Amino acid sequence: MTYQNKIAEMSSTISAAGPSWGAIDPEATARMAIQNRFPTGLDIAKHTARIMRADMEAYDADPAHYTQSLGCWHGFIAQQKMISIKKHFGTTKQRYLYLSGWMVAALRSEFGPLPDQSMHEKTSVPALIEELYTFLKQADARELGGMFRTLDAAREAGDDVKAQQIQNDIDNYETHVVPIIADIDAGFGNAEATYLLAKKMIEAGACALQIENQVSDEKQCGHQDGKVTVPHEDFLQKIRACRHAFLEMGVEDGVIVARTDSLGAGLTKQIAFSKEPGDLGDQYNAFLDCDEVDPADITNGQVFISRDGKLMAPKRLPSNLYSFRPGTGEDRCVLDCITSLQNGADLLWIETEKPHVEQIAGMVDRVREVIPNAKLVYNNSPSFNWTLNFRQQVFDAWSEAGKDISAYDRDRLMSIDYDATDLAIEADEKIRTFQADAAKRAGVFHHLITLPTYHTAALSTDNLAKEYFGEQAMLGYVKNVQREEIRQSIACVKHQNMAGSDMGDDHKEYFAGEAALKAGGKDNTMNQFAAA
Repeated sequence: MTYQNKIAEMSSTISAAGPSWGAIDPEATARMAIQNRFPTGLDIAKHTARIMRADMEAYDADPAHYTQSLGCWHGFIAQQKMISIKKHFGTTKQRYLYLSGWMVAALRSEFGPLPDQSMHEKTSVPALIEELYTFLKQADARELGGMFRTLDAAREAGDDVKAQQIQNDIDNYETHVVPIIADIDAGFGNAEATYLLAKKMIEAGACALQIENQVSDEKQCGHQDGKVTVPHEDFLQKIRACRHAFLEMGVEDGVIVARTDSLGAGLTKQIAFSKEPGDLGDQYNAFLDCDEVDPADITNGQVFISRDGKLMAPKRLPSNLYSFRPGTGEDRCVLDCITSLQNGADLLWIETEKPHVEQIAGMVDRVREVIPNAKLVYNNSPSFNWTLNFRQQVFDAWSEAGKDISAYDRDRLMSIDYDATDLAIEADEKIRTFQADAAKRAGVFHHLITLPTYHTAALSTDNLAKEYFGEQAMLGYVKNVQREEIRQSIACVKHQNMAGSDMGDDHKEYFAGEAALKAGGKDNTMNQFAAA
């Protein structure tokens, strides 16, 4: 709806209410409605789900159209990220947010910092989704408020051409509200618990839920040891629960990302139920590490399964967990992916131990033999040592090609001594193109970094503390923070404006007219940044 049409709509509503609403300004009301175009989280979920579906179709047509996101642990971080993207690229297209369960556990739990083991309050996840979108909607309101002020100035100056141009910009405004891929961990319980939490997350605005096939009460970070997976049917029940939640909430385009941790998980908590040879339970059990047993040698407490007419004893640990056969991780990953896509999932997530395009592609090729349009969300994880991994990949490629590598020690390639070498330069180029290469070769539709803003917050705080509490004192802040904010046009240098003071002034004027006591007058020190 255009700006003028919205004003006309508000004017009609106010007129129909009678004389008691006569003091309400329809243009002010229209502006407030435009500034809050997504009144509820469900409005957001429906809008962003359509964006994701369109992006998935675009990727299927051309893998150069892959998407990206960064993990954000606070609404302000998400807001500043999207403001930055609009400033530098002019559009938010193909850029999302990621909500990391790891960062919720480490930074947002009432228990304090926790490991990524689903010990944080499950309600903290939908609460963070709501917070992220509150800040993104505020970014819209702030930017549109500035446009309305510019429109008023153009009208007062009698510049009809500029006023019309600004109205067109308002009519074609691109929101900061983008899709969130939200981590529901292993569902925080059984399928019913997963369903209930999924509804809360969707209601808060999530259009995409990422769920993993670990045991919910044994869940570990994908880059830690000790991961325990569940039989396929247990996981598929949770995928169905998420789909039912989307459909019940009216978000038919909702996206489910099925994550498999099987590549690094060598344990299972239970033997799968099987009715007949070759069914899904039997396929899962076929990966168990078993020893054939002579009935004469049965000992107390042993558990048995039959395999090919033989009595087999799965290897059981003192923890009461069962081991998979070594070397079966990739096969289990492929089966996990296929069954997930066949039972309601839309995208896959394969948690790997290193960023290697061909390793990912090898598994995706096998999945695509069954499901040709299979697509991945891939974790460009800070748990990987990207520098060392890619330098070793180049080293190995050079060695295989017969190139002279005598100047390099493979175990020391992280050393600063190698930074200016040809090997390091080639490795950095491979890191730069990793996302495009993986999108084209390995079916990666969405690239994300799970924990980047955790690390950037730590790094920037360390740098500020070192300078401010050292000899540089106040200059450590002014030179490295404020001066750079001004010169790089960082919006929050005007922190009063970013926190909503100008919007508050607008509302005061809408509500009180000439009696409004505004904060943005001549004595507001934020005016010192007018030229920033």
